[in-house]
Amino acid sequence: MSKLSFRPKTSEIPTQPGVYRFLDASQRVLYVGKAKNLKARLTSYFGPLEKLHERTQRMLLAAADVKWTIVDTEYDALQLEFMWIKEFDPPFNVRFRDDKSYPYLAISMAEDVPRAFITRNRELRGVKYFGPYTQAWAIRETLDTLLKVYPVRSCSRGIYDRAKRQGRPCLLADIGKCSAPCVERIDKGEHKALAKRLGDFVASGSEAHLTSLKSKMQAASDSENFELAAHLRDDIEALSKVLEKSTVVLSDQTNADFIGIARDELSAAVSIFIVRGGRIRGNRSLVVDLELDRTNAELVEYLVNQLYAPLEKAEAVEVPKQVFVPDLPSNRASLEGWLKEIRGASVAIAVPQRGEKAALINTANKNAAHALQSYKLKRSADFIARADALAGIQKGLGMDLAPLRIECFDISHLGGTGVVGSMVVFEDGLPKKDHYRRFNLETQDDTESIYQVLFRRLKYLSEEDASEKFSYRPSLLLIDGGIPQRNAAKRALRDSGVAGITVATLAKRLEEVYTTSSDFPVIFPRTSEELFLLQRIRDEAHRFAITAQRSKRSKGIASTLLEVPGLGERKVRLLLRKFGSLKRIRLASAEEIATLPGLSMQLAEQIKKFLEDFPQGPAGDTPKD
Repeated sequence: MSKLSFRPKTSEIPTQPGVYRFLDASQRVLYVGKAKNLKARLTSYFGPLEKLHERTQRMLLAAADVKWTIVDTEYDALQLEFMWIKEFDPPFNVRFRDDKSYPYLAISMAEDVPRAFITRNRELRGVKYFGPYTQAWAIRETLDTLLKVYPVRSCSRGIYDRAKRQGRPCLLADIGKCSAPCVERIDKGEHKALAKRLGDFVASGSEAHLTSLKSKMQAASDSENFELAAHLRDDIEALSKVLEKSTVVLSDQTNADFIGIARDELSAAVSIFIVRGGRIRGNRSLVVDLELDRTNAELVEYLVNQLYAPLEKAEAVEVPKQVFVPDLPSNRASLEGWLKEIRGASVAIAVPQRGEKAALINTANKNAAHALQSYKLKRSADFIARADALAGIQKGLGMDLAPLRIECFDISHLGGTGVVGSMVVFEDGLPKKDHYRRFNLETQDDTESIYQVLFRRLKYLSEEDASEKFSYRPSLLLIDGGIPQRNAAKRALRDSGVAGITVATLAKRLEEVYTTSSDFPVIFPRTSEELFLLQRIRDEAHRFAITAQRSKRSKGIASTLLEVPGLGERKVRLLLRKFGSLKRIRLASAEEIATLPGLSMQLAEQIKKFLEDFPQGPAGDTPKD
């Protein structure tokens, strides 16, 4: 590849901390990054292009200039980087987005008479937010209960102004869920303090609030103020119900956010558990399409910025005392300093190693994996996205028509034995599972296996007695592999006499697509719908091949075990369910085998003796593709 024309001289780049920007020909900012040493960081971009990650190559080829700004410290670089990412919104920087809209409990503390309400809008000025919460009905129910204890105004501005003009409060005041500041039953200062106590309870969920109320109730009872004591008792019961609804996850009074991450090569998802007072107060999921190659540590850095950076029009969501993450960011100290400045007190970023906190991080990781899967399923189910993907594949591969029927092929084997080929079919971008096929093969060579599978499949196109499903003509044959697999497919097309079908291979390493027309790969954008669809089809062929291989292996193991005298099909199923392979049965002791229902020690010893005499093979190995 040719050198980048805008590359600065190495001697010109400073060695101080700073922030750099890559810009395109129209001066649009493509990427913002920071560095402790600008020279060391920027020179890493200007080595041989072919040695860089493909996504980094695309960013550099789109750029026309690079500029940098020197700062005093790494902390200053962190702040400037975050500010410019927010200002320029560069396409190659990580920007997480909510996988859905979440409800928050909000208190408008900037108003003279604060209001408590539920909202999904996080950009309101002067509002304190709590959450997010997964269910709107749950937080509405919680707020309804809390208003009995903290009767803060919850009506809209219009209703409040009308009640103030008429000098008559609304129904909420009559039922004890509003202190009626509109008619001055409580002055503004007291009402604001009441709203603050409501916010403190929601933020901490601490038992301290209950302890304080219990002390007041006891004092009221001792002084024979039974009416006040009864009122405080009702408040204690209401707050106890609210705390019971919050899942207790930690034995201590932890105030922390737990962040889990799941990812593949193109996308990432995070799940954040908001824990206050040892209880889960909310859960939020975010997703991002990855442009440049990112480590989990780098994703954590950008996520922390997005979660806690003060918004332009609103107050930031509360910064907790601790943030637990799966991987520590490299600039942990700078991030902690930045969070301390926002919170006004120290903040620790840590990776929990054991106990309850480590278990909760694992739960967050599982939720992130589910969010990623849901995001991908949602994308694949989108008709417009599928249509765009098929049109993009047509254009990228130079096809006359969009590939409405795509057949994808993959090979799986066990150490060169039990070779199985798979064929999956996608029509209009969706799987056609009743058209899937499996092929048993004898050859151990991958390219020869591809040739055999394609030749056997293509011959059905010219046979009159072929099944209706198998005689449909595909628009595109997609093979998992690179140039060798592409060449085998070309040979199969030539020998079968079938023409007019486009062949493409998808290589795993850089997701390059090779076609029959050129030895140079077609590179689809990493976050494009067309590459997403091709990957999904390739992964489905791989899954189907592995499933076929495992099925074939299980049948072979069962046939072997049925040769043992006294061992029937039911007992063979028990053995396979327990141990999974001949290799693991060999490694098990006779005592372990005899623990299965219906297997005596004598039969267990017969099984062990039979397997000792039986020649060992790859039956316990893992399938390969």
